[in-house]
Amino acid sequence: MRGRTRLRRVGLPYLLLLPALLLELLVHLVPMVIGIVMSFKELTQLQIAHWGAAPWKALGNYRVTVDFDAPVGATLLHSFAVTCAFSVLTVGLCWVLGTAAAIFLQENFRGRGLLRALFLTPYALPVYAAVITWAFLFQRDNGLVNHVLHDQLGLTGDRPFWLLGDNSFVALLVVSVWKTWPFAFLVVMAALQSIPKDLYEAAALDGAGIVRQIRRITLPSLRSINQVLLLVLFLWSFNDFNTPYVLFGKAAPEAADLLSLHIYQSSFVTWNFGTGSAMSVLLLLFLLVVTAGYLLATSRGRKSADA
Repeated sequence: MRGRTRLRRVGLPYLLLLPALLLELLVHLVPMVIGIVMSFKELTQLQIAHWGAAPWKALGNYRVTVDFDAPVGATLLHSFAVTCAFSVLTVGLCWVLGTAAAIFLQENFRGRGLLRALFLTPYALPVYAAVITWAFLFQRDNGLVNHVLHDQLGLTGDRPFWLLGDNSFVALLVVSVWKTWPFAFLVVMAALQSIPKDLYEAAALDGAGIVRQIRRITLPSLRSINQVLLLVLFLWSFNDFNTPYVLFGKAAPEAADLLSLHIYQSSFVTWNFGTGSAMSVLLLLFLLVVTAGYLLATSRGRKSADA
């Protein structure tokens, strides 16, 4: 009887986790394995119906992908550089805006609750609804952005094209930061609640101003949460597909050609699934290496700080 009770107690957690494990297997692991297998095959729209019997290409797709002197590799390298710049700027701006807003809203004043709700609105909106709205705002002739910048303020000599050319990168960055920074604000605002107010009161008695309090108390107290927050923001922005797809369609301008949309175009527009799968595998490996290196570096920094 005791053995049966112990078996139930030990096996119940695994039984409850079984549905989640099965869904994880079907939704993530199985497609991932299939994608890796497809990256070693010569797979186009002609063979997709019988992809298992497609010719084996070994590392041929990877050689084409990393040949930066050829058109496929050159465009992929350019897309990688654009994605890196986009991710760094997005993460930096989101963290700065979110942290500044969270610190500002720690003080009690009339209307603080309304501002908190207002700041979280972009994060609460559906992605497609938010990005489509921005696509209308960035229209050259009828958009509100050009109406304000050109017609009202006269800051531009002519109505710029925001969804074409080099300005497309700025438009993509604005939309991404606008819809992502409330997440950083929410995380930092929650973390600030755990900092004792006695520390700020003692610092104020010692003559420390607001800037010194933020530098000596707030930021060190947020170090552990910021390490996780920055990693999550980087992975989100580096893999962002919805924003450029809704904003530009199937083919983004060269200045805003993110890797996610570039891989989609290689796979589902030019119908070269083998090359697209190879690009996806390389992207996965890159993010795994970056994540592992980042976690290793932050763990070492945390141990040295504790010592």
